[in-house]
Amino acid sequence: MANQYRNYIDGEFVVTAEDPLIEVRNPANGELLAFVPDAGTATVERAVAAATRAQPAWERLPAIQRAQHLRAIATKLRQHKDRLAEIITREQGKVLGLATVEVDFTADYLDYMAEWARRIEGEVIPSDRPGESIFLLRKPIGVTAGILPWNFPFFLIARKLAPALITGNTIVIKPSEETPINAFEFAHLAHEAGLPPGVFNLVSGRGASTGAALSTHPGIGLVSFTGSVATGARIMQAVAPNLTRVNLELGGKAPAIVLADADIELAAKAISDSRVINTGQVCNCAERVYVERRVAEEFTNLLVARMAATRYGDPMADRSVNMGPLVNQAGLDKVSAMVIKARQEGAEVITGGAVADLGQGFHYQPTVLTGCHHDMEIMRKEIFGPVLPIQVVDSLDEAINFANDSDYGLTSSIFTRDLSSAMRACHNLRFGETYVNREHFEAMQGFHAGRRKSGIGGADGKHGLYEYTETHVVYMQHG
Repeated sequence: MANQYRNYIDGEFVVTAEDPLIEVRNPANGELLAFVPDAGTATVERAVAAATRAQPAWERLPAIQRAQHLRAIATKLRQHKDRLAEIITREQGKVLGLATVEVDFTADYLDYMAEWARRIEGEVIPSDRPGESIFLLRKPIGVTAGILPWNFPFFLIARKLAPALITGNTIVIKPSEETPINAFEFAHLAHEAGLPPGVFNLVSGRGASTGAALSTHPGIGLVSFTGSVATGARIMQAVAPNLTRVNLELGGKAPAIVLADADIELAAKAISDSRVINTGQVCNCAERVYVERRVAEEFTNLLVARMAATRYGDPMADRSVNMGPLVNQAGLDKVSAMVIKARQEGAEVITGGAVADLGQGFHYQPTVLTGCHHDMEIMRKEIFGPVLPIQVVDSLDEAINFANDSDYGLTSSIFTRDLSSAMRACHNLRFGETYVNREHFEAMQGFHAGRRKSGIGGADGKHGLYEYTETHVVYMQHG
């Protein structure tokens, strides 16, 4: 019989009989994995109240002691790495190797944020008045909320929880209803690690119920959300009456520019790797390619060979596959419809281009499209699947102009051996990140932030940490 999980509130796993249950299934084969609550307003209120009670004592705790709690959780995660990775693979569909990397990266991220305990700094500001000192202090916001996506569900717990906790906030986390099991397992390990009650609370449910209750709650000071533009816009509307702060990462349409002087084999490998990873369900992975005409045929042939060689299927049934399923039927239908429309608009499918006939699960063939032009939907809207459209260009300037003409502005990349071209791209691409001669994948010490409809604010590093603080300026007359 499938497990039935309970919300984690105020240090206890509580039964919420009034909340209906949600089925969680394996996207690779449809297997029923668990039931989780769809938390309503009363349950969310209980979680926020617990976080509110716990916050003052947590803030008073020296940051170095808060760091010890993060490190204790990281240790627990490493002790259960293999089991956690299998859970992630079963409910989300990514290959086991990537799920293992996700667990490792999550533990490392907790340790990294713990290192900031002795590095959270204020400022001393010169005064215009004699005998006065001006101090800028950084303080916690209070109670925060993290609303998670399903594509990297385990890591996103840490990305929201760790900076919140190290800076003295408490948090209520809502995992995606598609992938909540790993979050409940995280809660069990955090509980075993001795995290004080109420500091971290977990409530599962759908966006329309649990997410809405969190976003409209007047007791929450910051809502951090990762997901779609449409949902991010709804969250902004929901928080507006309370003027609650938001931190939003809302996806991307990352351009990859390949110049004639590039290492073409490197470009083909990096771009295909950036498209196949997690079945293309990554906000920062390469979503469209602009390749210079002189090398377009060579590059396309290499890219097609790599994409065509990608092995896909149920990653738990065959651990040698390179790619698993899409997360659900809606995702599969969207990718399929976008490819069909691209063909109708004149694109040519060189490899793939269809739903994979594996008998079960939400699988789509790794696909390359050529003959694309900038006005096509597939060059302008986020695909979120293993499909790569290619457009031929005649210059770097043309590629940059096409790249910037987008609703999104999260990540981008360029492949070139010429330093001047690389620097020109970095100065002129209007994106939060640019990768030069490498795959799309950010570092925890960087700052993962987008422009335009890719979001507001960012995560990781010093700047991501400070998203969870507010300033307090003190004017001290002492002479």
